[in-house]
Formats: sequence, structure tokens, C-alpha cells
Amino acid sequence: MKAVIEQKITSNDHQDVKPFLDDSFILENQTAKILYHEYAKAMPIIDYHCHISPKDIAENRRFNNITEIWLEGDHYKWRAMRTNGVDEAFCTGDKTPEEKFNKWAETVPYTLRNPLYHWTHLELKQPFGIDKVLSPSTASEIYKECNAKLAQEHFTVQGLIKKANVEIICTTDDPIDDLRYHQQIKSSDFDVKVLPAWRPDNVMAVEHPKQYNAYIQQLSEVSGIEINSYQSLLEALQKRHDFFHENGCCLSDHGLNYISASDYTKSEIEEIFSIIRKGNTLTPSQIELFKSAMLYDLAIMDHAKGWVQQFHLGALRNNSTRMMRELGPDTGFDSIGDFSQAESLSRFLNKLDDTNSLTKTIIYNLNPSDNEVFGTMIGNFQDGSVAGKLQYGSGWWFLDQKEGMEKQINALSNLGLLSRFIGMLTDSRSFLSYSRHEYFRRILCNLFGKDIEAGLLPNDIKHVGKIIQDICYNNAKSYFNF
Repeated sequence: MKAVIEQKITSNDHQDVKPFLDDSFILENQTAKILYHEYAKAMPIIDYHCHISPKDIAENRRFNNITEIWLEGDHYKWRAMRTNGVDEAFCTGDKTPEEKFNKWAETVPYTLRNPLYHWTHLELKQPFGIDKVLSPSTASEIYKECNAKLAQEHFTVQGLIKKANVEIICTTDDPIDDLRYHQQIKSSDFDVKVLPAWRPDNVMAVEHPKQYNAYIQQLSEVSGIEINSYQSLLEALQKRHDFFHENGCCLSDHGLNYISASDYTKSEIEEIFSIIRKGNTLTPSQIELFKSAMLYDLAIMDHAKGWVQQFHLGALRNNSTRMMRELGPDTGFDSIGDFSQAESLSRFLNKLDDTNSLTKTIIYNLNPSDNEVFGTMIGNFQDGSVAGKLQYGSGWWFLDQKEGMEKQINALSNLGLLSRFIGMLTDSRSFLSYSRHEYFRRILCNLFGKDIEAGLLPNDIKHVGKIIQDICYNNAKSYFNF
């Protein structure tokens, strides 16, 4: 009898266990399946914020192996590998591509319940058509199969973008960028629109005088303006802003701990700029004043051109001084910060709104404890001029996983209008990350499907399906005037 009981306990053969990653993945009922497969799945992708290389698109890069496209630059995977006891040589070091891939394959079985497990297998399924689970026993087979696919003509960068049904991509570009690759793409026969996005974080980075002054010199050279005052800095930035606009840019982006919004005078900012141009270190209060002025003046430029401004708030970056020194930024040593957000964000938005200078704005939150703060903040400055003028952006970075997306969607649903939401983005450096749009769409459809079958929403599939299509595509298309 004991043996029989143990057999039943250890076997799932008789239980109704759903297969992993089938067509019903995440979709818990029939209504959710209908909403996804009949309404969401086929909608084109507008990836309005990412970090992929326009050079790779322009040159239609062909990757030599799956490690190049999958593991190079992917600090999510590096972070998991380190946690699993993998030596740095297999992450950012000089091990061979296959050795690095095998170490990732060894790590994947230990990522259960981490979003990396889902993302990994979604990316194998699309575009490679591989539905095997990655593990040490399947690593060699999957490595060879992926490499064989990558050697095919339609698995170049442009081919992968087309296979993912991408319509528009907005990259992330510094004001000093010459945008030559965007120009090259535009003049080619590649019919996916690839637009630059203005990311002036380096203009704000006054904490390090030596690096800052070197950057200002570069800005001076590309703008043709001698930058010897704060006013001339603004003139140089305006010239570059105009150049970006001429090249199709219609949105900006800022990666900040929090919004700086202290009161200042013009003379104070000129004096602070003079101090740093002399190579001297600023005090914390001077840094805060300068960033407050810079952020406001950049926002005024955006409003004048009708751009959308984005603010990614709340990351505590480069926590390991040693690894920052050895590897540099964006290598997997960042985390969620617990900065105070509400008061300064309100002051900043209100100052712009008070003179009718607040352009369309997206705010992204990295600390889930602030979800409702952000969800209510956007409602303070909606003015009826544009549907969803202020947006609470999709869960990003550490929150672009199932629970994080659901919490963001629920906060927005409870406190605003989910139906006017502009949906998902990849925020990725990888050309395989378009599966995050599928992930988001499945989560969205599942939430609506469960509410309908629970009697919390009317069983009006046509209307709800239209709302889902709006969130997946139509709202972004309209919001950015693409």
C-alpha cells in the first residue's frame, strides 16, 4: 500500500497538468484565449523605447552564433549566472561563445519562477521555432539548431525585426550622436520605421567634473557652439534638439533616481556651471539646483516641438564599486531604489503645467511600493487636450515580469483609465526581446478574461477586444503621432 501511495504522489500522469508554453500559456480560461488569439496576437509591435543598436539595423548585422545575440550585453542573464556560481569569465570574460552558452544552459534550470525562465523559452520558440526546455542535456542540440537558423538569410537583424511583426522602433541616443545610422536606415529599402530618441542623461551628470567637461567639449564640437556659460549650453542643446527633430525624433527619455525640482535663479545656475567648468566639485545642493534647471529647460524644448517626454525613475545604479571599476555600467549591478518620488515629481509637472508647457509625458516606476503614487500622479495633470496625456508607463527593468506587470496594470486600472494605456515596450538591448510584447499581451488578456468569466465585466468580447487592440497598438500609434 505504501508503494502505491508513493507512486501516486510522485507521478503527475493522472493529473490535469497543463503543458508548458503551449498556445494557452498564461491564458487561464476560454475568454482569455479568445481575446489573445483573435484580438491581441496579430497586432503589430510599436517598440517606442529600447536600447538596440541602430548600427546593427543599418548594417543588417548577421550574428555568428546564439551567444552573440542572446548573452552579449544581457545583464539580466549575467546576474542570474553569477548568482548560480558561474565565474565572470563566462559572463563578460574571454571564454568561447559555446562555453558561455553552456554555462547559461546550466543556469536556466535554476531560474524556475524567475521571468528569465519564461523569456528564455519564449525567445527560443520565437523566432527559432524551438519548443525544447533548455538544460545541460539539450544545450548542444539547441546551440547547433539556433546557429543553423542564424546562418539563414531571413535571420539577420532586419529579418528578425520583420519576423516579430515590428512596425516602429525608437532607439536611445545621446545628443552628440550624428544619427548617421538612422539616416542610412531611412534611405534604405527597409520598411520598418527606426527613429532616434533624445537621451540627455550625460548633460545632467555633473557629479563627475572631469568626465562632464570632456562631454561638454564633445557637445561644443558637434554643435559648433562654444560653451562657456549655461546659456550657451542651452543654445548648443537647442541646436542638437533641432537636428534630432529634423531626423524624425519625437520623444525624449531620462534615466533618473528621482525628478529634481528645486527653486533656483538664473544667476545661481550660471555660477554653478562656471564652477564645474573650472573642474571643481559641486556640493549636493548645487548639483540638485543644476539638475532642476536642466530638467526644466529640456522639458520646455520638448513641449515646443510637441515631443513626448519619458522619465524612468527609481533605479539605484552601480552598487558595486569594484565591478563598476572592472566592467563599467549596465553590467548587472543595479537595483531598485527607495527614493522619495511624489513631492518633487508633483512640483516639476506643476511648474510646467502652470504655464501650459507640459508636453505629453510618460513616467515609469521601478519601486512597486510607489505604484499607487504614480497611478494617482498622472491624474493630477490630465487636461482633456489629449486622451491619456500623462501615462503611467509599463512595468520596466525589475518589474517587467508577470507580477510586476499585473501590479502596474491593476494600479492604473484602479486609479486611471487602462483603456487609454499605450502598452508595452522592450527596453532591451537584444533583437530577441520582442517576445516581451507577447508576454505582456497574454498577461493583459488573461486579466480581462478572468474578470469577464467572474462576472466583473460584461461578456462583450468585441468591445473588450477593441480595448485590448488599442492597448497593444492603436493607443501608441495615436499618442506618438506615428
